[in-house]
Amino acid sequence: MDKTHNLRHIAEQFDLAGNFTNATPFGTGHINDTFLIQQKQKQEDDYLLQRINHHVFKNVPQLMQNIERVTSHIRHKLKENDRTDLKREVLTFRKTQDGLLYFRDDAGNYWRACLLIKDSRSYDIINNGKMAGQGGKAFGRFQNLLADLPVETLFDTIPNFHNVETRLHTFFEVIQKDPVKRVKDVLQQINFVEKRSEEMMTILKLGQEGKISRRTTHNDTKFNNVLFDNTGKALCVIDLDTVMPGYVHYDFGDAIRTGCNTGAEDDPNLENVKLNIEFFEAYSAGFLQETSTLLNTLEIKTLAFSARLLTFIMGLRFLTDYIDGDNYYKIHFENHNLRRANAQFKLLKNMEERYNNMQEIVLSQAEKLKSSTA
Repeated sequence: MDKTHNLRHIAEQFDLAGNFTNATPFGTGHINDTFLIQQKQKQEDDYLLQRINHHVFKNVPQLMQNIERVTSHIRHKLKENDRTDLKREVLTFRKTQDGLLYFRDDAGNYWRACLLIKDSRSYDIINNGKMAGQGGKAFGRFQNLLADLPVETLFDTIPNFHNVETRLHTFFEVIQKDPVKRVKDVLQQINFVEKRSEEMMTILKLGQEGKISRRTTHNDTKFNNVLFDNTGKALCVIDLDTVMPGYVHYDFGDAIRTGCNTGAEDDPNLENVKLNIEFFEAYSAGFLQETSTLLNTLEIKTLAFSARLLTFIMGLRFLTDYIDGDNYYKIHFENHNLRRANAQFKLLKNMEERYNNMQEIVLSQAEKLKSSTA
């Protein structure tokens, strides 16, 4: 049985309108395998058929329950706001003939089907301030629409994903074991982590003390997880697998880490790695336009810090994997994880140098918005 025929059989398990003609690989995702299901008639909806990586997401039924709760809630809120183009402003998943949001094939693979949002595209990098602002608005709107979804109704799809305490505990355990004898080569990086470890507990402690709220967070706010229309306007947020309870800082911080870096995540030339303050300002403005009335004073005061936190966590994860023998992240050359860690720590140092400016930008933008709505 060829792959197309297999995909046809899988697609037929879902309640899809139209007539299947073709299935082709789609997108550049690294975790799930995605195929475009095209229909005979141009006016018919096309779909994305996706094999879910159940080695990463170990409980697919819970994962899809999260996604159903989140997309249903967003759709309801959009209707309340008299939005009419719902197919383009929130992802639409199709159920199987048995009423489930996933299908498990004979090989034990899990599949799902989602409506393709036509005439839309995503971008891997931010090209200008306008794009950054639209990205900020998209993730801010995502927060806003889900503000009244009871967070306790969601499952943790990857437990402790952004939990810095857990990440530090794992890091120090790996140092003690030193399985491939690399600790002696990264003493400077270990010292870098140790000096910052206490301060990096700030957000977690505020949450534990009940001073900031646990919210429904996306947790993977790379810029390419926003879809844009042909005019450059953000349509909706995609890739909802990591949506679970968290702090707003996780979404804001990771968006700045990934979108406002002038260099690459594994840049060999650390001189290239800096915070793009123009993009930071634009993203912050867009994000706060959608969330300033939602967030409390402490959340706003610690937004700029969250960029440092998420950059620290990512550098910590790369360094942990390097010391452990490169078991988690795919590497393309020797010392790749160390290069990644060094680039993250360089970005963090630059953020630290510019932190007063970052803080001033966020607080002044929030104050302006507060004055305009008073």
